[in-house]
Amino acid sequence: MDQAGERREPTMRDVAALAKVSTKTVSRVINDLPGAGPEVVERVRAAARSLGYRPNLTASSLRRSDRRSATIGVLFEDLSNPFDSALLRAVEDRARHNGVLVLAGSSEDDRTLQSELLVSLSARRVDGVVVMAAGGHQDALQQERERGTPMVLVDRPPTFGGTDCVTTTNRDSSRDAVLQLASLGHRDIAFLGDRRTLWTSQERYTGYLEGLAQAGLTLRDELVRTGLHGADLAETAATELLDLERPPTALFTAQNLVTVGAMRVLRARGLHHHTALIGFDDFPLADMLEPGITVVRQDVPGIGRKAAELVFARIDGDTSPPVHAVVPAALVQRGSGEIRPSTD
Repeated sequence: MDQAGERREPTMRDVAALAKVSTKTVSRVINDLPGAGPEVVERVRAAARSLGYRPNLTASSLRRSDRRSATIGVLFEDLSNPFDSALLRAVEDRARHNGVLVLAGSSEDDRTLQSELLVSLSARRVDGVVVMAAGGHQDALQQERERGTPMVLVDRPPTFGGTDCVTTTNRDSSRDAVLQLASLGHRDIAFLGDRRTLWTSQERYTGYLEGLAQAGLTLRDELVRTGLHGADLAETAATELLDLERPPTALFTAQNLVTVGAMRVLRARGLHHHTALIGFDDFPLADMLEPGITVVRQDVPGIGRKAAELVFARIDGDTSPPVHAVVPAALVQRGSGEIRPSTD
């Protein structure tokens, strides 16, 4: 113990003394470098376990020739959102397999906050970052990329060059959802979406328009509600739509929290068996409701794995041209999207 009576953290020198080897040998074993025989490796590891030794990864990274910290940064919009948290889990799984720690944060779709978090991650010498870009300009991301930080964007592509990204079939799957509703006889299909500044919202709205056009339906502007950031705003929008003189018979909700808000209104009004609903993005318990919520389900684990695969490839020195990987989404029919319009 030290003079204050606190337990002193064991050092590499302590491990070397107990294992009866040099500190250089301990360093080789701790950093998985060649040069020590199996018996020596086991002896060093046993000594480290016995002493409770924990390597200083920051100091180690400064000494290593590759200058890596064995950490990556992940910045998503809101880690309390089921989509974001599932995406983080998929990246974490791959990082853990690589012996890499993930430092994660929520940008709240705020470019200033995202920039501050990027600075913090850079100061901690992360080896690469996986980012869900905040809406609007991507200047901070571009600057970080130009500094040489390996970077992969998910959900929203970069507005600058030289950067990998992973997205899903936003436009095509939205079009297919609208066509599904039209095939059942719906002619008044509403769109409820997130902020127009988001690329995903723009793509899904375009898919909605393409679906209407392909089905031979005319766009009714009063059936379009955007800028719905969260379930509460979606509730208000759904209420306004259902109060129209000619309300929609079907809703296409283009984000999972928007779906939750719209669903609350339908259930409160007893319309959940009469007004069709298809949502983009799955969410917990969507299949447990009555009727179950039909959704366009993204392959979130697949997106996360692909993003992690790309960022680790770049960290390892891959200099091939940037990739825009598209992981297909699928329409999952559970009941709410198969409701036909009333013939009354």
